[in-house]
Amino acid sequence: MKARIWKFVWPLLLCLVVIGYALLLWKGPWWFDGPHLRKRDLQPADGVVITGFRTMVVALGVGATAIIGLVYTHRSHQHALDQFRHTREKDRETSDLTREGQVTGRYVEAIKLLATQDEEKDGRTSSKLMERLGAIYALERIMHDSSKDHDTVVQVLSAFVRQSAPIPDPDLATMEPPPSVPDDVQAALTVLGRRPKRRESQQIDLSFTALWRADLSRSDFSHANFYGAEMQYVDLTRTVLQGAQLGGANLEQARLIDTDLRLAVLVGQPHRVGAMVSTDQLLAAMFDETTELPDSLRHEPDIKRRLTG
Repeated sequence: MKARIWKFVWPLLLCLVVIGYALLLWKGPWWFDGPHLRKRDLQPADGVVITGFRTMVVALGVGATAIIGLVYTHRSHQHALDQFRHTREKDRETSDLTREGQVTGRYVEAIKLLATQDEEKDGRTSSKLMERLGAIYALERIMHDSSKDHDTVVQVLSAFVRQSAPIPDPDLATMEPPPSVPDDVQAALTVLGRRPKRRESQQIDLSFTALWRADLSRSDFSHANFYGAEMQYVDLTRTVLQGAQLGGANLEQARLIDTDLRLAVLVGQPHRVGAMVSTDQLLAAMFDETTELPDSLRHEPDIKRRLTG
C-alpha cells in the first residue's frame, strides 16, 4: 500500500521542487533582497545583485543534482553488489550441491565395487581383485576430497578388513609360516595408515583380524584397536601406535623398529591379557611410563632400566 502511495507522491514532489526552483531563479532576488532592488528601470548595480543571486542558485542546484546523482549511483552500485553477492552465494550453493551429488555417486559406486566377490564359473575362479582395489583407492580420494565423509570411509575400510581378514580358523592357525594378507586387505590397511590428519569421532577397529605379514610401516594408527589381532611378522617400522589398544595381540616376529608405543595399551580386559611380544622387540620400539605393559615385561631388567632412566 505504501509503495503505491509513493508511486504517485514522488512525481508530485518532483514537480513541486522544479516549480519552486524556477520561481527561486525568477523571483528569488526580490524575495531575499527586495528592499535594495528596483522592480522597474533596473540599473547596472541591480543587475549585478540579480546575476550574482541567480548564479548562486544555479550553483546550488548543480551541487544538489550532483549529490543526488552520487547517492543514486551509490545505491545502484550497492544494489548491484548485493545482487552479485546473492548470485555468488547461489552459485556456491549450487556448486556444493553438485559436488555433494558427485561425491555421493562416487561413494555408492565404490561401495558396490568393494562388495564384489570372486566368482566360481566352470570350475575356474574369476577374480574381482582389481575392482576391489579400484574401490579402495576411490574411497581414499573421497576421504581426501570430503572431510565430512572422512569418518565414514575410515569405518567402511575398517569393516572391510575385519570381514576379509578375520582371526584364523584352527587349520590356518597351525600354518607355519602364516600366509600374507590378501592384496586388497593390504591396500585398505595402507589407505587407513596414510589417511589425512583430522579429528575422528571413532577409533579404527581392527580387533580380532589376521594381519599376517602386513606392511604397516611408517603409518599412523594412533588410538586404533588391534585387540586380539594376529600380527605375526607385521612390519611396524616407524609406525605411530600412540594410544593404540594391543591387548591380546600376537606380535611374534613383528618388526617394532622405532615404533611409537607411547600411551599404547599392551594389556586388555578382562584378565589383563597381554600382547605377545618379546623384550628384544619392545626395546627396539619407543615407549615410556605412559605405555601400559604386561607385568611380565615391566619387570624385565632392561625394560625397567628404560622406564627409569
